[in-house]
Amino acid sequence: MNFPSDLLYAKSHEWVRKDGDTYVIGLSDFAQDELGDIVFVNLPQEGDSVSVGEAFSDVESVKAVSDVLSPVSGTVVAVNEELMDDPAKVNADPYGAWFVKVENVTEEEELLDAAAYEAHCAAEKE
Repeated sequence: MNFPSDLLYAKSHEWVRKDGDTYVIGLSDFAQDELGDIVFVNLPQEGDSVSVGEAFSDVESVKAVSDVLSPVSGTVVAVNEELMDDPAKVNADPYGAWFVKVENVTEEEELLDAAAYEAHCAAEKE
């Protein structure tokens, strides 16, 4: 498992990279590993609002369809459309295959640093 220390993590297994006023959001290595091969990604549209703890996307894997929850409330300003053509990028490079970029953030859930997230994942495996 890979837990980059420059990212923050939601307990629901999304990663967040703050880039100024922009929050880049993707699915963690732990999540993609648990899901297995991802075959479809459904993404929101630019301009859509996202809310803390609510689904903004879903991914379909060979195992199941799973919601991707937003760790922040704000407005989607960019969508990684490459994932719609090649959803396997999430498996190949979970920290390069971002889902959305969000700005005008008004709320964020309590995010974990890499060490706390790694401990959270270990506890889930038990």
